[in-house]
Amino acid sequence: MRPLVHGATYFAELDRRLAELGKDDLLLFADWRGDPDERLTDDGPEVAAALARAAESGALVRGLIWRSHLDVLRFSAAENRHLGSDVEAAGGQAVLDTRVRRGGSHHQKFVILRHDRAPGRDVAFVGGIDLCHSRRDDAEHLGDPQAAPMPGEYGPRPPWHDIQVAISGPAVAEVEKVFCERWEDPAPETRQPLRRLRDRLSRMDDVPPLPEPGPPPPPAGTHAVQLLRTYPHRRPPYPFAPEGERSVARAYGKVLGRARSLIYLEDQYLWSTEVIEPFARALEREPGLHMIIVVPRHPDQDGWLAGPASMIGRVEALSRLMDAGGERVAIYDLENHQGVPVYVHAKVCVVDDVWASVGSDNVNLRSWTFDSELSCAVLDEDGLFARELRLRLAAEHLDRDVADLDDPGKAFRAFAETAAALDAWHAGGCRGPHPPGRIRVHPRPELGRFMRRLAVPLYRLVVDPDGRPPHLRRSNTF
Repeated sequence: MRPLVHGATYFAELDRRLAELGKDDLLLFADWRGDPDERLTDDGPEVAAALARAAESGALVRGLIWRSHLDVLRFSAAENRHLGSDVEAAGGQAVLDTRVRRGGSHHQKFVILRHDRAPGRDVAFVGGIDLCHSRRDDAEHLGDPQAAPMPGEYGPRPPWHDIQVAISGPAVAEVEKVFCERWEDPAPETRQPLRRLRDRLSRMDDVPPLPEPGPPPPPAGTHAVQLLRTYPHRRPPYPFAPEGERSVARAYGKVLGRARSLIYLEDQYLWSTEVIEPFARALEREPGLHMIIVVPRHPDQDGWLAGPASMIGRVEALSRLMDAGGERVAIYDLENHQGVPVYVHAKVCVVDDVWASVGSDNVNLRSWTFDSELSCAVLDEDGLFARELRLRLAAEHLDRDVADLDDPGKAFRAFAETAAALDAWHAGGCRGPHPPGRIRVHPRPELGRFMRRLAVPLYRLVVDPDGRPPHLRRSNTF
């Protein structure tokens, strides 16, 4: 398994691998948002054209695209329908999939490429990067030229930090199984009659059977890869998850129960006291355990009520972590060298440089219980993957050589020293050379009592709902 840090890295490899597909090969993809005109490289094809090219070359192309909420709510219903239509026009098949709980989404983001005559080249890309605007950024974090709407603090071309992984070997077949289970779900793609009629008229309600999966690809390394998923408790139930699935949550509970030295976390949201609890218990249990957290400086939703609603969970979560770990917990956000905040969309956790998770799930109740999610946890014999991933991310955020940061204590201090120097430079009016590093100490969010009372219902019902079956809600277990 290989990490692909940044959307530009992922898109460039995806473009190259899509161009190699030919007759009887297989392309399967699932997406939360897809913009058909998003370019995969500066001078390369748009997403829709790259997928169409594969279909026209004889590959079987199938897509599961979340139907999405309305564009006026900063979602992507129109774009997702356009992408599905373009795939269909090229000879592929795409399903606009709302087989979720009301108010939920299919948040999985993955692409599977299987080769009829060369199974050793099979690959699955899994992570947090959608095939859409704003994702094609690189290590300089100057933003994607094709930007999606974001709050004004991120500027007209929002810098974006994200990660995907490339999986080879037998685990590719497991990702394919995830796609097949969703594709063959007998529930109607939408419960709304008008949408169903529109799909039928545009021939987007066709769900032809998939070919029988081929044997798993041959072994391709020493990594043990485990797929982690979330599916909500839904009626009618998912045939493959009758009470939903919460293996993302259970994996975190298991690994955090063994954490000893360092938890490194990058997350878009970091909400929910229920979800934060296993992190807090680990900090209380182990006096030598440290935790480094990287989050966005500003939420992705603004407005007088949406902004506070999105912050309530973080206020509670950070308070619980600080109470549990005190000075052993450090929370940072990112900016580029021009001082523009970087939106952290990555979903990465590294524990003790032994276990690493990369995927679509955020640390909140929605991702652990309500939306569909797909992540992969990696455990390898020598522990290199987890450690090298953490050090690679640290090297970018700190702007320094990190060969000496194998030791968790040194790593924790290096982050603190780098952030302190950059904060002091800003406090001094940005005079003199820019110090190394891109991390700032993240301010603890605060909400007034009045705004909290207004925003709590929206937070509980819409922003971070609970998708567990009733008996797990009552016991507060996963």
